[in-house]
Amino acid sequence: MSAGRRSALITGLTGQDGSFLAEQLLADDHAVTGLVQDDGADLRSAGHLAGRVDLVQGDLLEPETLIAAVADLRPDEIYHLAAPTFVPDSWRHPARTLSAIVVGTATLLEAVADHSPQTRVLVAGSAEMFGDAPESPQREDTPCRPRTPYSTAKLAAHQLVGQLRERRGLFSCSAILYNHESERRPENFVTRKITRAAAAIKLGLADELTLGDTGATRDWSFAGDMMRGCRLILAHDTPDDYVLASGIGHTVDDLLHVAFAHVGLDPGAYVRVDPDLVRGPEQTKPVGDPSRARDRLGWAPSVTFEALVGRMVDADLEQLAAAV
Repeated sequence: MSAGRRSALITGLTGQDGSFLAEQLLADDHAVTGLVQDDGADLRSAGHLAGRVDLVQGDLLEPETLIAAVADLRPDEIYHLAAPTFVPDSWRHPARTLSAIVVGTATLLEAVADHSPQTRVLVAGSAEMFGDAPESPQREDTPCRPRTPYSTAKLAAHQLVGQLRERRGLFSCSAILYNHESERRPENFVTRKITRAAAAIKLGLADELTLGDTGATRDWSFAGDMMRGCRLILAHDTPDDYVLASGIGHTVDDLLHVAFAHVGLDPGAYVRVDPDLVRGPEQTKPVGDPSRARDRLGWAPSVTFEALVGRMVDADLEQLAAAV
């Protein structure tokens, strides 16, 4: 780390969120280090930042590597974004999911307490932890009823942040992130699957899109806005937990129509619903109440739902056209 510059360690640098966060930190002259499993690995979404960020080897399933990274770097800020993110996978590997999320978070917090207590820590939480919550929209104090191994792990990690803050005096914060997207989202997520299909059909590269339940509701925001919110959380005078969300729910069908309309198509002519992909109805609509972040931090999303979907479709059009 360069002397005199604020330093930041990002776990999950190679993902969608990590790449946007690193860009923002670099723009503010932070010295940025990314924790990666292999320091010679493909940086994926952060590939354009090669040479501008430092890398350190670490693995959520190898606690000693996390401890060594914190002890060696002693950064001003840690943004703990790394975690398995594809929720269905947690049913196949529940033990691995809980270990990566819960033990990984606990190890980082303990390492900070033992080796770098001045470090401010933000842990990326998830709205998935609310599950079948008794109310919508959900606030920071809404009771949680998680439905998956992933959401159970995220709730445990969230609670650890508060417990270590109270017990050991850490400046540790949890950002309860609702769904957030961008053109850097992997294609196995339904949002990118839809925008990619709209672009491919427009270009004549595909003629059909198969989906499950298009009535499911989500609270979608732009990933860059969410990372800006995470930075505001750590910059605040007092550590606390915050819901980051748009506060507006949209269905998958809404996203579908916006994406296809962006390229002048009617999705009804191209979309097929596979009953085998339809999940059971959700008891609670996963929509967040961002009032605390708005009132205390002055944070609000800057990219609308429609602009976000259009941005993703445009990126897919450009990528697919270039590959033809």
